[in-house]
Amino acid sequence: MDLKTYKDSLARNEPPSGLSPALEALWWDAKGDWDKAHQRAQDEGGARGAWVHAYLHRKQGDPGNARYWYGQARRPPVEDAPLEAEWEEIVRGLLGPK
Repeated sequence: MDLKTYKDSLARNEPPSGLSPALEALWWDAKGDWDKAHQRAQDEGGARGAWVHAYLHRKQGDPGNARYWYGQARRPPVEDAPLEAEWEEIVRGLLGPK
């Protein structure tokens, strides 16, 4: 799946089948369901889940918790980039090279 296909899927009521929990978390976030996004990020585990988890806590306005999760993801904390830009960067990273 590429970024365009992923974004196009946001017009649907349910995420496409076969997404990793981290990508599903970002899908639910884009649909405005932070709680469901957070749960799916927790389901991923590892650095991928931590990266999404960090973004979600930054979006929530909890910078301390976000910094912790950026550390778990082995990524520098993001503090001033637009949330939309970070969301897209994470989606691209999780989709992998095409």
